[in-house]
Amino acid sequence: MKSPVSSPTTSQSLGSLLKSARDIMRKDKGLNGDLDRLPLLTWIMFLKFLDDLELQRQEEAQLAGTKFKPAVEPPYRWRDWAANPQGITGDELLAFINNEDTTRPDGTKGAGLFRYLRGLTSSNGDLGASDNIGRDVIATVFKGVDNRMKSGYLLRDVINKIGGIHFTSSAELHTLGALYESMLREMRDAAGDSGEFYTPRAVVRFMVAVTDPRLGETVLDPASGTGGFLVETFNHLSKQVKTVADRKTFQERTLRGCEPKSLPYLLCQMNLLLHGLDAPQIEADNALRHKLTEIGEKDRVDVILTNPPFGGEEERGIQGNFPEDKRTAETALLFLQLIMRKLRRGPRRVEAALSAGGAASDPWKDGGGTFADANRAASTTFARAAVVVPNGTLFGDGVCARIKEELLKDFNLHTIVRLPNGVFAPYTSIPTNILFFDRSGPTREVWYYEQPLPEGRKNYTKTAPIQFEEFAPLVDWWSKREENESAWKVTAEELLTNNCNLDRKNPRAKEDITHLPPEQLAESILQKEQRIAEIMGNIRGLLAKQ
Repeated sequence: MKSPVSSPTTSQSLGSLLKSARDIMRKDKGLNGDLDRLPLLTWIMFLKFLDDLELQRQEEAQLAGTKFKPAVEPPYRWRDWAANPQGITGDELLAFINNEDTTRPDGTKGAGLFRYLRGLTSSNGDLGASDNIGRDVIATVFKGVDNRMKSGYLLRDVINKIGGIHFTSSAELHTLGALYESMLREMRDAAGDSGEFYTPRAVVRFMVAVTDPRLGETVLDPASGTGGFLVETFNHLSKQVKTVADRKTFQERTLRGCEPKSLPYLLCQMNLLLHGLDAPQIEADNALRHKLTEIGEKDRVDVILTNPPFGGEEERGIQGNFPEDKRTAETALLFLQLIMRKLRRGPRRVEAALSAGGAASDPWKDGGGTFADANRAASTTFARAAVVVPNGTLFGDGVCARIKEELLKDFNLHTIVRLPNGVFAPYTSIPTNILFFDRSGPTREVWYYEQPLPEGRKNYTKTAPIQFEEFAPLVDWWSKREENESAWKVTAEELLTNNCNLDRKNPRAKEDITHLPPEQLAESILQKEQRIAEIMGNIRGLLAKQ
């Protein structure tokens, strides 16, 4: 059976199609806002995407004279129950999707669609027909999916709209990926305090750009969420792909992720698929579930880019996976230890495939660029990480100080970027920082860079977020470091002798706390009190020795 031939949908018509589908869903009494609408749209698109992919793989198998075994069997394929605009609808459609047992579109009795999909398993290493999206992945995706629409007639209308998307068109996928990313932002905005902290696209792009993943390196986000870091890394690395072998490496051995929550897992899978990753390798589990001592060299990666959850508390079973003197309920500190453990040891030679013509690409154009040397050349890299952390991680003592001591002694913590107020608005007003460290050796000195607010601004907001272009002076400074009004350095020796307190203020700036939100004002006062207590403790220690 040949896949249907049709002209690609334009960006305008794709946007109109998705808007029409969302307008239809707004009429349904079972859905409550974008938090319900986007997941429903996602699983419908996932099934259409899967069927288009399987049709394509089936044609390729026929041309090659090889056997083809579909991941999804009839009558559960999209083409069996959804492709016909005049197909099953109303209560019959709802029963087929939702019920444990039902009358299927071909008139036979059997499991409902979701029950069937949740029961898929790979056997003998079989990844399913596509050799891309395995049956286990499909089952994992649908374990956390529900159909919340009450009207089967409205659901049929939505399905017919999604049927107009051609997932085998690369141009259309590129357009749809951008549209999908904008919908994800809307959903995260709608989530408010109940959602995960959304990392602004500008911050993600900056972190990826200066960390500069190279083709041949493995990149991990152990707290993937909806896949923002992985998508940006995909865009960054795609410019380095020059050959068929490059593409195979890029598609199969580059990006890794982990996301335990079913909804972000589904959204992450679809986000990566729509941006062009054939087989997203995202684990549907807690990245902290393994004992730290059992993570060996085969489990390590070259680059870690992440904004792990902070402010949460992990259960005792998870805490038990960490060294006794570094156990804590604070999620951010557990993730920091995991990241340190997961970084590969020793240097590595990789071949950088960069922009043609001998000039590095422009990082300020859409999609970002690279800060490596131009042309294809072998180079030595060290495993490295860029991690968003709350301010408390910088000044924390006890377990936190012991973790930072290890970070300073066993890793090169070369840069701490202090982000300005409101970067994570409206999700949290907690001050945040980005730690950049690598495996090149112990820390000798730590450079600090205080990213300023634009002139005339006192904060960022949801409607006026930070922009990528604002990082231009920081990127320019990155490779030719000098102290200035925004940058200063502190020796590792000084940090180690001061209980590993990394919370160092800009020596050239005066703190203005008059416009800080209450939470930041309280934290600023707390930090000063802790610093005073630390100084008093040192004084008492000196007096006791006299």
